[in-house]
Amino acid sequence: MRLHRNLVYTTIDALNAIFNEGEYADKVVARSLKKDKRWGSSDRKFVAETIYEIVRWKRLYAEIAEVKEPFDRDNLWRMFSVWAVLRGYPIPDWRQLEGTPERKIKGRFDELSKVRALKESIPDWMDELGVKELGEKVWATEITAQNQPAKVILRVNTLKTTREALRAILMDLNIETETLKNQPDALVLKERANVFLTDAFKQGFFEVQDANSQLVAAFLDVKPGMRVVDTCAGAGGKTLHIASLMENKGQLIAMDLYESKLKQLKIRAKRDGAFNIEYRIIDSTKIIKKLHEKADRVLIDAPCSGLGVLKRNPDAKWKLKPEFIDNIRKVQSEVLESYSKIVKPGGKLVYATCSILPSENQEQIARFLTTDIGQQFNFVKDQKILASESGFDGFYMALLERKEAVEKPAKAEKVAKAEKVEES
Repeated sequence: MRLHRNLVYTTIDALNAIFNEGEYADKVVARSLKKDKRWGSSDRKFVAETIYEIVRWKRLYAEIAEVKEPFDRDNLWRMFSVWAVLRGYPIPDWRQLEGTPERKIKGRFDELSKVRALKESIPDWMDELGVKELGEKVWATEITAQNQPAKVILRVNTLKTTREALRAILMDLNIETETLKNQPDALVLKERANVFLTDAFKQGFFEVQDANSQLVAAFLDVKPGMRVVDTCAGAGGKTLHIASLMENKGQLIAMDLYESKLKQLKIRAKRDGAFNIEYRIIDSTKIIKKLHEKADRVLIDAPCSGLGVLKRNPDAKWKLKPEFIDNIRKVQSEVLESYSKIVKPGGKLVYATCSILPSENQEQIARFLTTDIGQQFNFVKDQKILASESGFDGFYMALLERKEAVEKPAKAEKVAKAEKVEES
């Protein structure tokens, strides 16, 4: 087990882009993996996992290395040396790693790990917020779970294949998978692999989607032939799942504020063979008003803090700010009141987030049900999912049903009432 100079240099460059230039980790990792075509799978695995690990533990490693932001390249090398020592790598005699204090690093790790915000490598405000909303015990367990690397989960595209057929195809490629109980479309990779390079992916046999994210479309209770609206479709992971559950029958309207995201969805839908999707950019309130009381099912996959998916997006710990969460709660309230009007009487609505904070979830639903439009809905059920309990992403989803419209009195009843008024 030894360090290779070209792989480590790539890692340092990537960390500089993420920490100092504000780039997103997933984009930087994807770019880094294309740097050298000669790299084998173990080389790419080292680069990807090392970048994510140092991003995940940024605060802890910076404290151990005694460096502060903005990090210059010497600082990044010192943080890398902390990672290498704690992972048990022999330190090579490179100029950048000269004088690495291995005993001091291990000692500072033991000392700093006594403070949860440092041990779990999160901002102080996030630790305080987690305790406030979830309580000491639940938050401590949950943030530990959120610091575990995310597993790779596939969602079988049932428009094109079956779970058993896909498992066999992947097995031929030496990619082993496991099934999940009560998750008919999910497959968990036993070991990480670049599944995007497979012909099975290019032919649209599967999408990569967290196991708990796959629960949302099923929660919406869609049926073939319905009119369904996904109001915050984004690049369409849940939209495509809904299309498969609808068996391409009926009308599925995918809406979003950003045209670029819907363009990505169109590409994915073509690959997946999902052809019952219509695309609408929300560029005015007219788009929403035209759909008032027209949909059998509406999904509001609301913008949120993303505190349920930190294991998948560790750099969110550093990009997220308290004021963003305050603002996003207001946005959640607004989209609930606005988009819920699309549901027709007797139709159903699902409000979902990838957050674990009650203020973004249960409290939003409770507040909504007191509004004028909210009083037209009945609460059916909800589900809160913690990473510490499920092993996958943290999610929340609530199912509401719009009350049937009150029928107007028949003409004869109106006449009778009018006559009574005249007599009196």
